[in-house]
Amino acid sequence: QVQLEESGGGLVQAGGSLRLSCAASGRTFSSYAMGWFRQAPGKEREFVATISWSGGNTYYADSVKGRFTISRDSAKNTVYLQMNSLKPEDTAVYYCAAQRTISTSRYYAGAAQYDYWGQGTQVTVSS
Repeated sequence: QVQLEESGGGLVQAGGSLRLSCAASGRTFSSYAMGWFRQAPGKEREFVATISWSGGNTYYADSVKGRFTISRDSAKNTVYLQMNSLKPEDTAVYYCAAQRTISTSRYYAGAAQYDYWGQGTQVTVSS
């Protein structure tokens, strides 16, 4: 089992940047594919980005492609989401998720595919 805790959210002006972190506790962080999702008020949770166990495979939602970068540091048991060129429509609570996998290259873009979730961190982008 793994526990997840997000940090790094806050208030930023449009065009600015933030880096979210997701710290994982548990013995086998390296066996997990990781993902970031977000949920804006009145909307469903949506996929943002995912990264494989090895870190070598990533996948992004079209809405963030070219602006956001997901990465992981297995030595620190942490996954990151670097968010650049932020827009007001990026405003949401951002959640980190983990799914155990036996494949080093597999990643998951569906919320239902993840068993473990953090509590979320608020990102607000002002215009």
